[in-house]
Amino acid sequence: MAEPTQFAYRTLKEIGVVDAAPVYEPLPGFQKPEGNSRCCTYSPCGRYFAWASNEGVTVIDASVGHVITTLPTPNVYEIGFSPRGSYIITWERPSKDENGDAVKNLKVWRTAEELPEGAEKQVVGRFVQKSQTGWNLQYTFDERYCARCVTNEVQFYESGELGTVWNKLRAEGLSDFAISPGNNHSVAVFVPERKGQPAAVKIFNVPSFASPVSQKTFFKGDKVQLKWNKLGTTLVVLAQTEVDKTGKSYYGETTLYVLSANGGFDSRITLDKEGPIHDVSWSPNSKEFGVVYGYTPAKTTIFNQRGVATHNFPLAPRNTIIFSPTGKFVLVAGFGNLAGQMDIYDLEKDYKKICTIEGGNPSVCEWSPDSKFILTATTSPRLRVDNGVRLWHVGGGVMYNQDMVELYHVTWRPQSPDHFSPGDPMHPVPTPHASALAYLGTVKTPSKPAGAYRPPGARGTSTPLHFKREDEGGAAHIVSNGTSLVNSNGFGRPRRQVPGAEPVDNLPPGAASAVPGAAPTEGDENLSKAALKNKKKREAKKAKDAEAKAAGLSTIEGGVSLTGENRSPERRDRREHQRSRSKGNQDIRTPSQQRYRSNTHQGRYNGPNGNNNNQGYQGNQGYQGQQGNQGYQGNQGHQGSYQQNAPSGQMNNLTINSAQSRLPDAPELSVTSPGGGSPNAKKLRGLQKKIRAIEDLEMRLAGGEKLEDTQMKKIGTKVAVQAELSAIEHEG
Repeated sequence: MAEPTQFAYRTLKEIGVVDAAPVYEPLPGFQKPEGNSRCCTYSPCGRYFAWASNEGVTVIDASVGHVITTLPTPNVYEIGFSPRGSYIITWERPSKDENGDAVKNLKVWRTAEELPEGAEKQVVGRFVQKSQTGWNLQYTFDERYCARCVTNEVQFYESGELGTVWNKLRAEGLSDFAISPGNNHSVAVFVPERKGQPAAVKIFNVPSFASPVSQKTFFKGDKVQLKWNKLGTTLVVLAQTEVDKTGKSYYGETTLYVLSANGGFDSRITLDKEGPIHDVSWSPNSKEFGVVYGYTPAKTTIFNQRGVATHNFPLAPRNTIIFSPTGKFVLVAGFGNLAGQMDIYDLEKDYKKICTIEGGNPSVCEWSPDSKFILTATTSPRLRVDNGVRLWHVGGGVMYNQDMVELYHVTWRPQSPDHFSPGDPMHPVPTPHASALAYLGTVKTPSKPAGAYRPPGARGTSTPLHFKREDEGGAAHIVSNGTSLVNSNGFGRPRRQVPGAEPVDNLPPGAASAVPGAAPTEGDENLSKAALKNKKKREAKKAKDAEAKAAGLSTIEGGVSLTGENRSPERRDRREHQRSRSKGNQDIRTPSQQRYRSNTHQGRYNGPNGNNNNQGYQGNQGYQGQQGNQGYQGNQGHQGSYQQNAPSGQMNNLTINSAQSRLPDAPELSVTSPGGGSPNAKKLRGLQKKIRAIEDLEMRLAGGEKLEDTQMKKIGTKVAVQAELSAIEHEG
């Protein structure tokens, strides 16, 4: 029987080791430790499992659960192993001794060694390590050398002799490094931007540190992630700035570069969708890597080792990509603030999609070493409810479920894929554990998919394009940085349109965009009662406005309006007096203050001497005046004169004479009140209003609403009102 897969977990009060498929039982021979623990981890080779408690560090054999050794070092917060498990490294919080000197808090121990009876385990080396970020030593694949980063240099040690520095790689401003996991002894170092100089990533062969084998310089690089492939032949650099100067993101700008370890190739990866780079992951075959990038819905692309795109997955809200250990499958998921969906693709069958798993809200997702199962877990402190571990088959079914209280850490035991028998991971589908069946019984399947809220006026219509995601056929999301090419709403579309309406360019020729909330022109049978009621009200209001407008125009044509010759003499004289005053005050100006407009006045005035105050105008208004007096003549049909003192501009006398021989007055564009028509028109409108109110009550009664007695009596008067209305219409 093949060795089963295994995972370990750490909660608030216990540490557990569980054999997974097909047994799903705790590891025999393992005694769960009591009390609180701070951390736990497997060795990269999978031989050992260790955890730290308040008393010290315990190391067990991961296959049988027996204790191998204990380390007498309390207050350990981090544990790490060398690649082959020969050394175990512990980190404690920084502190100072009695003299005020920093205590060497990073210690290296041999994992398994023969000790005399009663002898205490001794450290191989110790260092001062203040930062918890990047605290661990980095080893070469064969554990021959190890290295750590200090100010402006990387110090190399021989693994068995940590007391003296074996070699140094010095670079001014160096902040990060990564040793290749492959058979070649290569190391990549990163120097951020400083004093106007670009950032740089350089690759060296150990121990030839005189000149780099390969390097890449670039701007916009405050920090990086250095990702080697499994063979150590190619390096992917994910560079990021602390601040995005364009204002498009809170989290800085991201760029991607690829370098070969032998110096034969280096390039920037050009991405065809705007937005941040969410995740980068190498395939175990070391020949391709996947990138998730762009604003949501993000794009996922597979590149070869020279940075050439080979396949694009469909757009979707995703931010994580993980290759299976065998390289047969790839998982593309959306975690964090996304819905937790996981898409599984078969890379050996032309990227065929196998299934989509609804994972909930996991904070941990890992492939099993045999590439048959996926482990998801919700952990604290990110989320303190619904903590637990679930195992999913690659075909999409849940195989195991275990709920826990305050789960802090869970991980698979590292095992080589060669330890498992080859075969099709999809068939046969293993039998789920009883806990999985119980979990499926508690999951509620929604009766119908819950969609986004839609206001009543928008229900039954298609979703506007700018409300759809790009993977649903909507417009591409473009973040504007103030340029004229992109509009202020960030969607490449101006805001001068009715909110919620389809863009004008997407409508058929001659069609106008509909106003949200307005009744449709056809299809009344699909409207609700309330919508029909509102539609009738709007139509009645339009008819009323049209009648009022027609009545107003008829009074003007019939001479009823208070304009022109039909005004009373007193009102006409008073209006002409006001008009003459306003025009006179406007025209009492010095020659330098006069304005001449081509389409209003054409005038002339005589020089600075003589008749300074005499101005003659000929135009639409027809002004004629002489020395201090001005006479008006024009299309108003009035001629008047008044005297004034030119210096003071005070009006002494005003005489207005009406001339019947002139052209008739043009009708004034004044607002005519609805009641300004004939008495019959006013009564007609009142009767029409009664008819509409009665029809409204009839609709309410037909809808099953209980009406009051007065409302029923009002309905009974409908015949009389209609008869009176018909009589008035015949009279008109």
